[in-house]
Amino acid sequence: MKIDPFILIILATVALASLFPASGVGAQIVDVVTTVAISLLFFLHGVRLKRETLVSAVSDWKVHVLILSLTFVLFPLIGVGLHLAIPRALTPELWMGILFLCALPSTVQSAIAFTSIARGNVAVAVCAAAFSNLFGVVVTPLLAGLLLGTQAGISLDQVGRIAVQLLLPFVAGHLLRPLLGGWAERNRKLLTFTDRGTIVLAVFSSFSAAIVEGLWQKVPLVQLAVVLALALLILALVLLGSAWLSRALGYSKADEIAIVFVGSKKSLASGVPMAKILFTPAVAGAVILPIMIFHQAQLMACATIARRYAARDGE
Repeated sequence: MKIDPFILIILATVALASLFPASGVGAQIVDVVTTVAISLLFFLHGVRLKRETLVSAVSDWKVHVLILSLTFVLFPLIGVGLHLAIPRALTPELWMGILFLCALPSTVQSAIAFTSIARGNVAVAVCAAAFSNLFGVVVTPLLAGLLLGTQAGISLDQVGRIAVQLLLPFVAGHLLRPLLGGWAERNRKLLTFTDRGTIVLAVFSSFSAAIVEGLWQKVPLVQLAVVLALALLILALVLLGSAWLSRALGYSKADEIAIVFVGSKKSLASGVPMAKILFTPAVAGAVILPIMIFHQAQLMACATIARRYAARDGE
């Protein structure tokens, strides 16, 4: 139940941006560096994606259809339902963050780690998480545009920027995997630093712009408490729904575990860079807040659930 150390780093970054926001020429430099880092991040993701993972994703299509349905159908339905039920519970910017959260792909590292701890089907989790992220590069901006409509001002031009800054580097990295794959396997720690460093840069850039626009004057503590409550509610509904569907459809316990842990996750690593591209600087900081809160909630909840699964009697 401990707080993820990386969340503490992100919170420290938010505090730094709140006290010393980048502005003027400094903000432009940070923005350029962040854009390059995000493209590099997705290039390296492409390098690390094993070709066997894609082949397996196709062969186990029934499991992947269920997981993708949880990620890109159930989550958005819950988000839209809550928005229609209590539209005034949050500011428009925070509601945009909640709906954008619901459009994100699954995580990779934590979904696989929890599946392993719970003695689930790790192979399915690896393939499903990777496939979800690959699928999300294309689907997330389109789904976000559908969920948010004109409210977010997401246009085809911004979707094109996603393709140029994220999808093309990803494809290029995967095509170069025969040359760089061995190097990537030998330098996993360095690549983890690149992943997290990029997120920290994107958070600092987005929050700096939001602070300049008066973010904390627009988001009182009560609103943050409501975001936390909604994040916990969405997470609980998806965890319960994914477990129930897995059992109703007759999946084994090992497959159920993979479905629950991959299908209930939302990726901070994908969400922050995409928000940086899709939303205006004044809005991106508020949009990222629900993603950060949900990320910590899912880690704490799934750590407990994984231990409960692991303690079950042998089948």
